[in-house]
Amino acid sequence: MEDSALLRYSRHLLLEPWGTEAQERLTRAHVLIVGVGGLGSPASLYLAAAGVGTLTLCDGDVVDLTNLQRQIALSSSDVGRLKVNATAERLQQLNPTIHIHTDPRRIAPEVWGERLGGVDLVLDCCDDFATRFALNQACRALGIPLVSGAVIRFSAQISVFDFRRKDTPCYACLYPPESRPEEERCALLGVFAPLAGTTGTLQAGEALKVLSGVGDPLVGRVLLLDGLSGEFRTVRLLRDPCCPVCGYGTSAGP
Repeated sequence: MEDSALLRYSRHLLLEPWGTEAQERLTRAHVLIVGVGGLGSPASLYLAAAGVGTLTLCDGDVVDLTNLQRQIALSSSDVGRLKVNATAERLQQLNPTIHIHTDPRRIAPEVWGERLGGVDLVLDCCDDFATRFALNQACRALGIPLVSGAVIRFSAQISVFDFRRKDTPCYACLYPPESRPEEERCALLGVFAPLAGTTGTLQAGEALKVLSGVGDPLVGRVLLLDGLSGEFRTVRLLRDPCCPVCGYGTSAGP
């Protein structure tokens, strides 16, 4: 590593389990962030600051004044711009040594598998179940780790589906497609801004653990956050043998 990189990432390099090997893994990694809103905005800032070598930002929305309550990579002057372009500029200012790609398209669920070529990890920061299910299925098929986060009102959840592991459950084990919950949008129900920031930051932390090989990611567990009480709790998530995506009756299992 160059001297400038040793200095930039020195506070990570000082961590005993980390070291230059873990940092170099991040430098070689390519992360796709789907949704750069309340979750993707803080997550992208921390991944860029940590030195993830390539980030691809995927979001078709433009910046609205209501976004600025929680999407901390944006500013008032960005209103009306594509979110991915405004966020990419901010990340490049934060860390000019990394590569950032933008994709402002709304990608159809059936073609997500084609979009994941060369990606080492996906951050699901989106706000609709169709995209979540499609990402889960595509990542499962390609063996790409998926870090999923969601937040609404004062509640949030995070889990990691590491599809490099045979025993990992998937998102459809948590929410079976046939019993898909009703869509909940913050535009109608509201969202507590600091909780969105906390959730996106924790997603970034889980991604860094998976990519670096340091620590114990939330595989087979769901972290639940209550913004009103300030309580965090973790529940186990087992692989469902009847899951239509990864169950034993599918081509994916066991």
